[in-house]
Amino acid sequence: MARFEVSAIFKINAQGFSLRRGVSILLVMLLPLVVLGALGEEKYFVSVALGALFTGLCDPGGRYSYRAPRLGVIAVSGALLTALGYWLGAQAWGWVALAAFLVTTLAGLAVTYGARRFVAALLLNVWFLIALSLPSAYRADGVHTGAWPQALAWLIGSGLMIGYIGLMWLAGGRSGRQQTGAELLPGDTTPVPLSRKVIMYAVIRAVAVAAAVAIAFGLDVPNADWMPVAALVAMKPSLGQSTLVAAQRLTGTVVGAALAAAVLMGVDNKIVMGAVIVVLGGLAGAVRAVSYTWYIAAVAGTVLIAEGLPHPTVLAEEARRIGFTFAGVGIAVVVTYLAGLLAGHAAAGDRQPRAAAPRSRR
Repeated sequence: MARFEVSAIFKINAQGFSLRRGVSILLVMLLPLVVLGALGEEKYFVSVALGALFTGLCDPGGRYSYRAPRLGVIAVSGALLTALGYWLGAQAWGWVALAAFLVTTLAGLAVTYGARRFVAALLLNVWFLIALSLPSAYRADGVHTGAWPQALAWLIGSGLMIGYIGLMWLAGGRSGRQQTGAELLPGDTTPVPLSRKVIMYAVIRAVAVAAAVAIAFGLDVPNADWMPVAALVAMKPSLGQSTLVAAQRLTGTVVGAALAAAVLMGVDNKIVMGAVIVVLGGLAGAVRAVSYTWYIAAVAGTVLIAEGLPHPTVLAEEARRIGFTFAGVGIAVVVTYLAGLLAGHAAAGDRQPRAAAPRSRR
């Protein structure tokens, strides 16, 4: 495995800071917090807010005619995954684990379509795991909701972001810089040919996530649903990514989890927790190209607080959430190690000289 300086994990690219993108995401997430709070429909806030956030993080930049249809695909895909997640969340654990395995496998194979589609697939994968866990959290808080209303809430959040991006594009003189793949995912961002090792790594990641989901849902362990989310966020996204990227994701997840735990232990007001989610979402958008570590920390903090928002718990239960979060990070460490072995084996195979083909006798 390649070596690197520890300082590289926290390296800052100040030129990548985008106040405009951060403020845009913050404003679009803040609107549903205010409106839904006034209407007493806070149960839809997580779907609306994360729909807006993840759609904004997937914005490729450039002309609006280029951006809108791509963001529209994310909006519709996210809505369908929302409905599926909320419906499966009340079903037998075997179906939940199988769905997590299939969605995670497909998201991992999206690396063959380039960085933008791969990042979008990963974010949708994270949202699907959250959607699986939210129904039980709402039931524990005595709140009744349904799959399709929550899917509509996600669609509304995504639509708000797509509309806001259109307004900003018009206000900016119909110009916009297209984002590079490196701003979305460090390292090699070119499409990866579908190969045996790519499929194997996608399956390894999916098995790890499905196993964490099976523990959370099959054993009915309270707060264990943080484990698969933390594992997925912390795991090295693809076999081609460097050891540095893996360390950045692991470090960022730990920082984000610690922040989420501090908020959930110190705050029991849902409006205040929602405000923290909005601020962290805006921060994730602003620092996306500044530091991959801090970007992952902001995303991890946002999603973990959002997962705990429907049913804030007592201190002892928050401690268990922290424990399961670090268990998820542990799973990510194991999978990252296996990825290193797989990559090393593949590289050794590529360096092995091939025997010359025997000449045919005439």
